[in-house]
Amino acid sequence: MSDSPAPSPASPAFAGDLAPDEFRAAAHAAVDWIADYLESATQYPVKSRVQPGAVRAALPAAPPVHGEPLEAMLRDFRDTIMPGITHWNHPGFFAYFANSASYPGILGELLAAGLNANGMLWVTSPAVTELEQLTLDWLRQLMGLSDGWFGEITDTASVSTFYALAAARERAGYDVRRQGMAGRADMPRLRVYCSEHAHSSIDKAVIALGLGHDNLVKIPADDSFRLRPELLEAAIQDDLAAGYRPLAVVPCVGTTSMTSVDPVPAVIRIARAHGCWVHVDAAYGGVTAIVPEMRYLMDGTDDADSFVVNPHKWLFTPMDCSVLYTKHPAALKQAFALLPEYLITRTQDDTVNLMDYGIQLGRRFRSLKLWMVLRAYGAEGIAERIRFHCELAREFAGMVHFESGGWELTAPVTMSLVCFRYAPAGLTEEVIVRLNAAIMERVNAGGDAYLSHTKINGRYTLRLAIGNIRTDRVHIDAAWTALRAAAAAESVPA
Repeated sequence: MSDSPAPSPASPAFAGDLAPDEFRAAAHAAVDWIADYLESATQYPVKSRVQPGAVRAALPAAPPVHGEPLEAMLRDFRDTIMPGITHWNHPGFFAYFANSASYPGILGELLAAGLNANGMLWVTSPAVTELEQLTLDWLRQLMGLSDGWFGEITDTASVSTFYALAAARERAGYDVRRQGMAGRADMPRLRVYCSEHAHSSIDKAVIALGLGHDNLVKIPADDSFRLRPELLEAAIQDDLAAGYRPLAVVPCVGTTSMTSVDPVPAVIRIARAHGCWVHVDAAYGGVTAIVPEMRYLMDGTDDADSFVVNPHKWLFTPMDCSVLYTKHPAALKQAFALLPEYLITRTQDDTVNLMDYGIQLGRRFRSLKLWMVLRAYGAEGIAERIRFHCELAREFAGMVHFESGGWELTAPVTMSLVCFRYAPAGLTEEVIVRLNAAIMERVNAGGDAYLSHTKINGRYTLRLAIGNIRTDRVHIDAAWTALRAAAAAESVPA
């Protein structure tokens, strides 16, 4: 037996973590910085101004040989990383779908990182599984949906939709799990249907699932940009006549470009008549159901087979947190469950093991931050914040509508997104495209607001999406002032 003393943290032989006091000092400094940052985020330009490669070039090309103090890392974070950040937490962030990390959500994320729990099995951290089930049941209740929904948290709506369509494929009965799809004479082409305005995540899901992009059928929309049920029925009938198998329909509650709402009840009636799975994409719009007077936007969803909603979009929860709900967890489990010997546990038949419902084995403790957000604001507080964002959107739409000189709305305002553009009379579409692109670039370069664009029926359109918990009227007014100034600064051809 050796008489040498056990190594201590001060000993060169010790290979453990940093000293707790060093972490405490750095963590306290980081929390203070986050609070200051969120309190005064408007001091930063919303959109990063660095050139491609600038951040990487400012950092060492090789890793350090010797450890460096946390204080130095925080300094480099402030001086080198921050200039390369586009500030999604800025109240003037109106691009894509604006999101925000609220204080309770950030606190939950911090605690989850500290615990570093892996919720792959119930037994590997019972609280991870049980809090996720409870929190998602709370969210279901807040949205006014009935019992019978099984929920799980994924990273993004892209993965949630992929899982839903995988479950639909499994339930279709072709034993794809075991036999695959290639070279099978007994398997028809499987078809998925969605609106022409649906999100690209549906395209990616059919590609990744081996269904083939050609088998995603885009259904034309009406003048309100909603999927047309009669054309869905016609497309299904044509596919049946061609020997194809209709597999699933994906209506949207809040399309990406203009937040239109597909007629979900009508879509479900058609889908049911043909044995199709219905997955509702409510990634952005689903949380409107928390607002009592807006709950009608989710009409029909309770009769679907699955749907997705993203708390990290408009429920003030830090990235990433997407929720997949389904009424057929057995189909989802059949699509993915696999039990090697090293994962067999005594409680496996009596508990939910979240690893069974997707590709990932390891699972972060994502529900903790969502649980803390729901508790911090409550049903009334969440509804009031979403309601206020929608009110701001209507006010901004009114500014555009009543402004003379060529500003126009390009889509109805159903939630907190406004689609609009500058289109003075007499200009060709080609000129209007160049003009609006220049206006957007000028506004985004100004630093007070950040907008994105889309095309609606071939028309180049600017988008102002409100969703940050700290956005107020002053930020909407600033964006409108910047837009009009940018339009005035651009020369319009005679």
